[in-house]
Amino acid sequence: MDETTPAPEQIPFAVDDLDAFKQAFRRHAAGVAGITSLDPEGRPVGFTATSLASLSAVPPLATFNMAQVASAWPAMTVGNRVIIHMLGPRTRHVAEKLAADHSVRFEGDHWHPGPHGLPLLDGVTAWMVGRIVEVHPVHHNAVIVVQIETGALGPEDEALLYHERSYRTPGDTV
Repeated sequence: MDETTPAPEQIPFAVDDLDAFKQAFRRHAAGVAGITSLDPEGRPVGFTATSLASLSAVPPLATFNMAQVASAWPAMTVGNRVIIHMLGPRTRHVAEKLAADHSVRFEGDHWHPGPHGLPLLDGVTAWMVGRIVEVHPVHHNAVIVVQIETGALGPEDEALLYHERSYRTPGDTV
């Protein structure tokens, strides 16, 4: 053990591996995106994602992760399209709506039909339409790879972060 590594008895909150994993990621602030699509019956589906990442600029590829038990899972098929929405503090209510029970996510006037009839969320800082090109199942989850086809910028806003189980802005203190 070197001088910068605390002795085991000095490490606070020793927990089992699963708890340590969960607690560590609660402390890792992540940007919030809304993902929307249409299920096989043509109904709008959506959820919040903190796992959104740019994979490649040429071609423009993005990835996000999701659980295979999620209500939107049936829409995550190769060839189907999604809209990835960047959320800010002004659209925090949209993030909360998409994180609520799936039966109420599209109740209200926070969205309208967009390209390809997909649910387009109002007031977002940016949105991108993409086609799902790969789905990689991993245990009970999956990594979804999307090739971006088009998009637009919305009004500027600060970042919306998910940290310690709540939505925050970069200037928020705990």
